[in-house]
Order: sequence, then structure tokens, then C-alpha cells
Amino acid sequence: MIFLKIIVLAILQGACELLPVSSSAHVIIAEKLMGINPVAPAMTLLLVMLHTGTMFAVIIYFRRAWKESYFKSGAAFRSFAFLVAVATFLTGTIALALKEIIEKVFLRGTPHAQVEMIFGNLGLIAISLAVVGILIIFSGRVKRGLRPANNDIGLRESAWIGAVQALCLPFRGFSRSGATISTGLLAGVTRREAEEFSFALVVVLTPPVIIREVYRLIAAHGSAPLGASGMFDLFLPSIVGMVASFLAGLMALRWLSNWLEAGRWKYFGYWCLTVAAIALYLYHTGF
Repeated sequence: MIFLKIIVLAILQGACELLPVSSSAHVIIAEKLMGINPVAPAMTLLLVMLHTGTMFAVIIYFRRAWKESYFKSGAAFRSFAFLVAVATFLTGTIALALKEIIEKVFLRGTPHAQVEMIFGNLGLIAISLAVVGILIIFSGRVKRGLRPANNDIGLRESAWIGAVQALCLPFRGFSRSGATISTGLLAGVTRREAEEFSFALVVVLTPPVIIREVYRLIAAHGSAPLGASGMFDLFLPSIVGMVASFLAGLMALRWLSNWLEAGRWKYFGYWCLTVAAIALYLYHTGF
């Protein structure tokens, strides 16, 4: 039964991760409906491993586009690496600051307070979905952003994208792809460039998140050695989910690209608002 639930979550994650509708919010809502605790260490690791599956789907899907845009010359790669470093630095710095504020202020007095404790809060998920939904609708309706679109992401654009991306780490429901692509569009970046840069960032961001969750999972099981069978029991479900999310992610990417290029971006925002309403209803009914 647990593997069936994981397959369901993996397909949901793979389909939603690469669409700007917050896969984390969809997966957490599904976990609650199935009676799974989304803030348990094993479940947060599973969610990260599902993200890992879609990360590999992103690499496979965008490898040719990235080769043409970012690896066509040494100068192009250095410029790209610098902009990714700037965005990632801002993401990490702001996310760590938010983590400290949440744990020291909002979770003050809670034993062993960790930011992961708020991941399953449907009220926060509803608010985050609503905010990113409005952002997506606004960026989709403003033709070519707030200034004429260009083909290049510069220091200003990468800084804004990195800063906004930081909000997606502690607040489940604040879609990473939805927020970063929308920020790029509002900054005047073309749809294709915003999409390619956004998903390049996720390839850099995912590994350190995985390391953190693996450490958190092992720490939750105490100092006693797990042994080979213990490690197998902990990680096998997550690996199965990762493979399933990889396959589902490949199928979802073409849909996203087609809708983005066809100017249907704003419709993802309407979906986020709909799911926000569902999450808010579940929150008030006690889930």
C-alpha cells in the first residue's frame, strides 16, 4: 500500500513540478488526504527525492537548449555561471535569513523547532498559492513584461529571480517555477529565456536540499547505526518515487513549454487560485 501511495505522489509531483502550480502544495494536500504526515522526516525526504527525479527530467529536456545558449563558447558559459552564482547566492542568503526568523520568532518555544514544521500547514499553503497565482496572472497579462523583452538575462534580472526564488523554500505552495519565470517576464526577459534560466537554477538548488534532508532523516533515527537493511528500508521508497517522478516530469515539460510560448501562462495562475481555495477549505475543516 505504501508503494502505491508513493507512485500516486510521484506522478502528481512529476506532473506538477514542471508546471507553475506548486508541486509541493499538491503533494502535501494529497498526503493529508491519504493520512500521511507531510512533515515527518521520511516524507520530507521523499518530497525532495521526487524533486530529484524531476531535476533529472529537466536536465534531459533542456540539455540541447542549454548547450546552444550557455555552452556555445567559453565566454557564454562564464557569463551564465556568474549569473547563476549571483541568483543562487541571493536565494541561499535570503532563505537562511527566513529560516532563522521562522525558527527563532514564529516557532519560538517549540521544542526542536525546524522550518520543516510549517511545511504541512494548509493555511500557509493556501496563502502562498494565492500569492503566486496572482503573480502568474499579472505577469501573463502584462505584455512582454514592464519593459521591451530581450533575449538576455543580466545581473539585475538574475538578482531579482534569485531573491524571489528564496521565498519558495520555506513556504510550500509558493511555486518556484511560477515565481521565477513570472519574475523574469516582469523584468522583460523573453518567455524562452526565463524558462531556461529558471530550470537551470533548480539543477543547482536541488543537491544541497537533498543533502540537508538526508541528514535530517538520519538524525531523526538517532545515533544508532542503521545498517544496510535499515538504510535500504529508509531510501527504497524514495528511490521508487524518484524514478516515477522522472518519467512523469518528462511528459509534463512539453505542456509547459507549449503553453508558455502560446501565451497561456496566466491560466496556471487561475489554477493556483483554485487549489488555494481547496487548501483553505481543507484547513478550515481540520485537515
